[in-house]
Amino acid sequence: MPEVPEAWHAEPRGPIRLLPLGNALLRKRSVGPMDNNAYLVTCRRTGAQLLVDAADDLPLLVELVETGSGRLDLVVTTHRHQDHHRALAGIVERFHPRTAAGAADAAALPVAPDVLLEHGDRLEVGELGLDVIHLRGHTPGSVTLALRDGSGRTHLLTGDSLFPGGPGRTWSPEDFTSLMDDLEERVFGVYPDDTVVHPGHGDATTLGAERPHLAEWRARGW
Repeated sequence: MPEVPEAWHAEPRGPIRLLPLGNALLRKRSVGPMDNNAYLVTCRRTGAQLLVDAADDLPLLVELVETGSGRLDLVVTTHRHQDHHRALAGIVERFHPRTAAGAADAAALPVAPDVLLEHGDRLEVGELGLDVIHLRGHTPGSVTLALRDGSGRTHLLTGDSLFPGGPGRTWSPEDFTSLMDDLEERVFGVYPDDTVVHPGHGDATTLGAERPHLAEWRARGW
């Protein structure tokens, strides 16, 4: 079974985890009282950077950006829940990046997105391309970003839509069914087992580790 990469390295300035991905660098930092994962994607050739979820602890996020190239080109908010965007206004004021979020969640954010994301969109960050996957259920506008690492392996930044052990929380049977349908069709039905899942909280996993449990998730209803 494909394993999660073990090459996360701690950077000397604090609890920032670094994963080299060939043509990109992926940095991860846990912030805020709910231990949200903020991810910084850096294009190695150009220094262009993308922040996924300006969740909390503005000084820690500023340091995260500056540990990379120091510039910030784009911030993507994976969904509208407050713990994923508490520092968004501060990050925008500090770095003046473009902002993007799922169209169905945009109205609930503290900063109106410059780009409204829909399923199948593609974001460019320097020479990197990230595909947008709309996963309906945790919120109406939740989005996941798919990044290829230059070796053919895909990394999914899933927000709160997919975790080790199951889908994100939903609040009705209809929302749960919607999320499971989208996960099976748009994620597990598209990407191979060695695809790495980087969730909005906690540790990474792979689609291969989670795929055998899809029927179990359906049966339990969460």
